[in-house]
Amino acid sequence: MQSSDKEFLAKIDKHKGIVFKISKMYMDNRDDQNDLFQEIIYQVWKSFSSFEGKSEFSTWLYRIALNTAIIFLKSDKRRSFIQNDDVSLYKLKEDDYNLEDEQNLKLMYECIQKLNPIDKALIFYYLEDFSGKEMADQMGISEGNARVKLNRAKDKLKELINKRTSRD
Repeated sequence: MQSSDKEFLAKIDKHKGIVFKISKMYMDNRDDQNDLFQEIIYQVWKSFSSFEGKSEFSTWLYRIALNTAIIFLKSDKRRSFIQNDDVSLYKLKEDDYNLEDEQNLKLMYECIQKLNPIDKALIFYYLEDFSGKEMADQMGISEGNARVKLNRAKDKLKELINKRTSRD
């Protein structure tokens, strides 16, 4: 195995959580999530030789992963929008297992999936503790615009969650 292959695999292994979270936020069933995960890894691999190290690998990965997710969402590659009720998808680590937390996490991801792709990206960055400036840089918009859009996305998400919990 060449050193570039080893470097790629090490970086992906270190940052695979990013890809997993994006896949889970953009797709609602396990098969589509797995397909998107693989598509993101493939796109990152295709572009890896162009990574110049001018930014952190994770920053570069975020951009490719989100762009791939948006394209994947619009494409025919996904199987369906059938809701997956497989609770095992949303399990926390066994030692941290808490049924209420699991249900809340599942509800949050289901509601995030109803947001438009830009709002999903902003919520993802927010959950990853990106600053307003970092969000703006990633999205190619002003910091003020990023904060306004984030607040609107958070309001939409709260509204979706509230509607869902008031129905149940």
